Amino acid sequence: MSFISTLFSFGLLFLSVNCQLAGTQTPESHPKLAWKKCAKGGCATQPGEVVLEADYRWLHNKEGYNDCQPQGKWNATLCPDPITCAKNCAIEGVGKYDDYGIETKGDALTLKMNTKNGGYGQRIYFMGDDKTYQIFKLPNQEFTFDVEMGKLPCGTNGALYFSEMDFDGGISKYSTNQAGAKYGTGYCDAQCPKSLKFIHGEATTEGKYGACCNEMDIWEANKIATAYTPHPCTQPGVYRCSGKDCGDGADKSLGVCDKPGCDLNAYRMGNQKFYGPGVGMTLNTEKKMTVVTQFLTKDHSTTGPLVEIRRLYVQDGQVIEHSQTSLPGLKAYDSISDQFCVDRAKVFGEKDDTGSHGGLKVMGESGARGMVLVFALWDDSGESAMQWLDGARWPKDAPVNALGAARGSCDGKESAPATIHKLYPDAGVTFSNIRFGDIGSTFGHRS
Repeated sequence: MSFISTLFSFGLLFLSVNCQLAGTQTPESHPKLAWKKCAKGGCATQPGEVVLEADYRWLHNKEGYNDCQPQGKWNATLCPDPITCAKNCAIEGVGKYDDYGIETKGDALTLKMNTKNGGYGQRIYFMGDDKTYQIFKLPNQEFTFDVEMGKLPCGTNGALYFSEMDFDGGISKYSTNQAGAKYGTGYCDAQCPKSLKFIHGEATTEGKYGACCNEMDIWEANKIATAYTPHPCTQPGVYRCSGKDCGDGADKSLGVCDKPGCDLNAYRMGNQKFYGPGVGMTLNTEKKMTVVTQFLTKDHSTTGPLVEIRRLYVQDGQVIEHSQTSLPGLKAYDSISDQFCVDRAKVFGEKDDTGSHGGLKVMGESGARGMVLVFALWDDSGESAMQWLDGARWPKDAPVNALGAARGSCDGKESAPATIHKLYPDAGVTFSNIRFGDIGSTFGHRS
């Protein structure tokens, strides 16, 4: 039983518990990032800012300089249990975001691997003000941005996605969280990560919990491959999982979230000339492009059920529709729908985990409640080395000619983080000109 549950069992709730503290040594200074809210009559510029994820920050004892998690292991004195740890440890502010490879200018955000300081990426969240994440409600709306991918090689991922996080980082729900969105707290996604330092304001010293929530991957990409993917979950909001609910083990479908997702990757779906570097590609990743994602509802309203997620691009003044699937046994799809997910799973010999977790209906319900925009840049030190995104063969034991086994042209030889840091010290991505609004309002074209 958790600390909060114990308090409730005695009929008490101490709202002033001094836990998951905000540090006082470095004032937090969020970089500004403008964006545009659009309607049929045009677009209006909105103020915004970004905040670094809490896990990337210095976590130290509230009265000094001792690390609460030195070298990735919890300090047994400061953190003997989840609640004591939250009382003892403070999440420190960030004064210079460029030290983390994060730069903003007007409406542009650049993320760099920052290899000079050891090589790591970032995860940051978009804010509407200094204390609250910006809310995006997706049904019958479109989300558009410009992106420059030319400096992201095999094995990297410049990602932009929505997660159903608490808009204040959990500060109003959990008395154990006193830092909130201002310090980048409250992360969750459909992979139900267990590596987070805090979940629901309690330190994860026991290592048995994960933070699950609906996730809509708008853009997972490098210059070789890209995919967009819904990941619905059967639990709304931020759900603290344990055991089989986390989807650990061989059968991930037992978890509350659709971990694999229903991805649409042009290369994987049969078109190897749609996206990539060079003039021979329909979309040349050596040049800036505009990415448009439309969330189409059955009745064309913001309250109707989500039935289709459509992707369009603009490059060199030309509107480019997503390529159609061209695999044997699969109809010609150019967008994500429930039927696409069903047919795709059959062709690949997989389970339709998206459908079993509620499909686009659940994804749309999450989007209607509102989601938080996440930016991330990372490389993959795990077994896959990002081959699930850009690999010429994944899983590794798949037959060479297996349908869907090739996600991109990367063979994995240059995908290890150490190799990326050595060969591509300037690896990075720039997102800019973010727009959100009615269908057809953000780029002057309606599909």
